[in-house]
Amino acid sequence: MNPDQSGLQPPPPPPEPMPASNHFFVRFLQLSRQFWNSTRKVKIRLAVLVLAALTVLQMVMAVLLTQWSAGLFNALEQHSMTGLLTQAGLLVLLFLADMALTGSHLVVKRNLTISWRDWLTEHVFSRWMRSGRHYLISHMPGDHDNPDGRIAEDCRVATESAVSLAHSLFYSVLLLVGFTRVLWTHSGVVTLDLGFVRFPVYGHLVWIAIVYAALASWLGWLVSLPLTGATNARQSAEANFRAGLLEAQENSQTIALIHAEDCERHQFRELFTRIREVFDEQTTAWRNILMFGTGYSVLSMAFPVLVCAPRYILGRITLGTLMQSAQAFQHMASALSWPVHSAGSIAEWRASVERVLGLLTALDTIDAQLAQPGRGIALKTADRPMLAFRDLSLTGYDGTVLTRDLNTEILPGERVLLTGNVFTGARLFRAIAGIRPWGHGVIELPSKGRMFFMPPRPHLPAGTLRYAICYPTSRRVFTTEQIEEALRLAGLERLIDQLDQRGNWGNILAVAEQQRLGMVRLLLNRPQWIFLQQAFDALDPEDEARMLRLITEQLPESALLTITHLVNGAAMHTRQLAL
Repeated sequence: MNPDQSGLQPPPPPPEPMPASNHFFVRFLQLSRQFWNSTRKVKIRLAVLVLAALTVLQMVMAVLLTQWSAGLFNALEQHSMTGLLTQAGLLVLLFLADMALTGSHLVVKRNLTISWRDWLTEHVFSRWMRSGRHYLISHMPGDHDNPDGRIAEDCRVATESAVSLAHSLFYSVLLLVGFTRVLWTHSGVVTLDLGFVRFPVYGHLVWIAIVYAALASWLGWLVSLPLTGATNARQSAEANFRAGLLEAQENSQTIALIHAEDCERHQFRELFTRIREVFDEQTTAWRNILMFGTGYSVLSMAFPVLVCAPRYILGRITLGTLMQSAQAFQHMASALSWPVHSAGSIAEWRASVERVLGLLTALDTIDAQLAQPGRGIALKTADRPMLAFRDLSLTGYDGTVLTRDLNTEILPGERVLLTGNVFTGARLFRAIAGIRPWGHGVIELPSKGRMFFMPPRPHLPAGTLRYAICYPTSRRVFTTEQIEEALRLAGLERLIDQLDQRGNWGNILAVAEQQRLGMVRLLLNRPQWIFLQQAFDALDPEDEARMLRLITEQLPESALLTITHLVNGAAMHTRQLAL
């Protein structure tokens, strides 16, 4: 429900919440299952099958290249010009086929990636931007800060890395299956003589590759452990820094008026200092991984040849077989070392998924709390046009009672001034809007008529002035003549010529002019129930009184609930409601 304007329309049904689980991979699979079973599931599953088929062909291409390599080195060993030319012709065919395969694979993979990101991003922001959840979650403890960064950046990393990691894992498994057979065949039989016993060892190169890769994976896992925590900490620090910059931009006028630039610069420096700290932690983790990976890569280039060379020196295999065996050993060890090569990507992916899941978990908690019967303030529709409070008590987030046992009815056309604590009055408005459930009792909403909330500063989205005025209603609802007349009544004649001019009107217009635009919206929408929360406090008392009289003249049958510091405000209302 928008804080500026809302109709009595039922909210859309919430998306399917994730079943409760504490295990990371279980929670991720539960979230992913909704994408694979979505309305686009046929297209998605077809893309996965095509991607899998192309990956299998990539593995076949890798095997064919090792066979081509064996033929090339055999031709060189035999000094065969015919064999060399034959291998050159085969290379052209393999080259063209590999190019076509790589290009097709990239297109299918990226289409699948953007489809998943599209679904996940919409899934998260639809749940976040629903019935005030974006407001409620800001008052809840837990790991769900900076939802903008989680939606914009973490959803991207979570999906792109998931597809990339899943593909590389599948490809590694295929390599393992394909090249284990090749390596087993070329290993032959080696007799192991221990002095007191001799026994044959079949496929000794396969066993060496397994031990080699297992040892490297274990060491790589130990080295990469610190990276997950460092990556998560850095993403949080980066998000906090962006949020600080965005907050300063949104309040630039206030900061300039009170000359608070030094304070803001100090705040930016503190936020960026945290980025430096976690960046150094991440650098140390990456340095250890890179050093290990570099040493492992150098060793992987020479070790397979050294392992296979004795059989060639003894004359049991040809040079081509030696090179094919070395390449097969390298492919197999690389496939088994997938955790080592993917450690950094896994850490970054998991950190982003954790942040997305943290936001969704907080939204699940809110939904569960609001769904509990008898908990919080109950909103009901009255059997006639009236707004009623039945034994209503408002509490703080910590349970502190703000006002208790409020019982009254407000009828159409009444002008009610809320007195007492203005903050409690603002909370009452939020409770009526359905975005503040903390408390007890019942609020009966009018059976007829639209409700319109006017906060101290209306939200003016960037775009044309016409769009900002009509927001969130479609621009086609109001004619240009209606908008111009409302601008004149609100004292904003000078803006008539700027209706189709684009800009960030929240920064361009003074606060008083923004509040007058709130009046323009009110005059255009003509609601039956109006809630003013210090909506004209930036105007001088005479202009504020003029705005209240304008509402009475233009909307005489509408009910009005007002929070204001206007000295003679009581004289402009029919009764008062003390909080």
